[in-house]
Amino acid sequence: MAMMVIVVSRAPPRLRGRLAAWLLEIRAGVYVGDYSARTREMIWDQVLGGTEEGDAVMVWHTPNDQGFDFLTTGRNRRMPEDFEGLQLIRFLPQGR
Repeated sequence: MAMMVIVVSRAPPRLRGRLAAWLLEIRAGVYVGDYSARTREMIWDQVLGGTEEGDAVMVWHTPNDQGFDFLTTGRNRRMPEDFEGLQLIRFLPQGR
């Protein structure tokens, strides 16, 4: 089991309610919990299927060089990019 955090923006109420059933919403759109990899993947599938025009990021602890890993969905200025095995964030120009 590992701590995980999901942050959603512009997510429909249906998805927010679904996330609140599994995770604790500590701030608007910020959900935390401690689940196995299998349950984490099931929750992420719910996010992928329910984000619609919004966006989301999920981060969790993992034993790699950074100590965490993350996934994103939807359009956001902050886009993940692999740099020699490290996940970094690339900023897209405003207005894109």
